[in-house]
Amino acid sequence: MPDVPQLPLIEAAAVSAQAEIRPTWRGWIHAATFPIAIVGGIILIIATQGTPGKWASAVFMTSSLLLFGNSALYHRFDWGPRTKATLKRIDHANILLLISGTYTPIAVMALPPDQGTILLVVVWTGALLGILFRVFWIGAPRWLYVALYLALGWAAVMYMPQLFQANPVMMLLVIIGGLLYTGGAVVYALKKPNPWPGHFGFHEIFHVCTVLAFLCHWTACLLIAIDPLSPSLGLPG
Repeated sequence: MPDVPQLPLIEAAAVSAQAEIRPTWRGWIHAATFPIAIVGGIILIIATQGTPGKWASAVFMTSSLLLFGNSALYHRFDWGPRTKATLKRIDHANILLLISGTYTPIAVMALPPDQGTILLVVVWTGALLGILFRVFWIGAPRWLYVALYLALGWAAVMYMPQLFQANPVMMLLVIIGGLLYTGGAVVYALKKPNPWPGHFGFHEIFHVCTVLAFLCHWTACLLIAIDPLSPSLGLPG
């Protein structure tokens, strides 16, 4: 007589099958943020003083649209293996682009020219190297590329005193946004908490953190765009 499967095995199979189902909220958070990023980017560009600052704000807007737009496409739909792999590479690369894109208006408008230039070189070099790393090693351990995101994300810590002098509220928002990104990255790396499997899991918490961090950093950029440091790359003086 064949063995009857034990209940624990059946439960384990059910849990495994459930884990493969895309949560109902997956992708919707970033999809909803995409039009907000469009409006916010336009407002930021209009509010920015000077041509260099406007270009820097446009870089921030573009990087945010790339991240939220591609993420929504990647996470919302069922793609073939090749397309899915491509979108995944772009998704991970866009995280690095958004980090550098966020720092661009801050470096251009909130720091003296020499320090702003150094920060731009550091974050964009790091982003390009990180993108090459993620493109050619898509199966890299999760902890390794999360650590890369965090290291690049906190690159401006060396200029916190200068950012405080430029605008204390802006600096506080940069820190809060950084903490939100960090918290989301930790949740993503640990894959927990997973509060509502099948609907709203750890990945959705990560996406919520990225949106809240983006809003903090957008507000920080708006503050310094309205009242930029002089002299700076954006306002030579």
